[in-house]
Amino acid sequence: MMRSKSRLQGGLIRSSVARLFGHSHMGWRKVATVAAAALAVALGYHVVFGQNGLTAYEQKRQDTQSLRVQLQSLEHENEQLKGHVDRLQTDPNAIEHQAREELHYTRPGEVIYTLPDTPSSKK
Repeated sequence: MMRSKSRLQGGLIRSSVARLFGHSHMGWRKVATVAAAALAVALGYHVVFGQNGLTAYEQKRQDTQSLRVQLQSLEHENEQLKGHVDRLQTDPNAIEHQAREELHYTRPGEVIYTLPDTPSSKK
């Protein structure tokens, strides 16, 4: 009888330990699941809004496009200025035109009339 009582107590202890282990194991699963979900949310936030995230990438892509347009504009202006320099180096008429425009030079016998700037309207 002693043995059966001891077996019964041993079985109860084992089942209690098994239940306790099962409950604690389920608790750890829940904690691990919540931790994994929080990690996934934090990682997703970092991917979108982080220092090198999608929003920063989009901003840099727009900046690149803007700089490309500016570069094309400056290259076009540079070509125009190179053409102007070439004309000034080779064409005497271009030199005369430039001197007349900027320095107000005249040929002998010419008279230049200069009009005053139009005043801004006053209220």
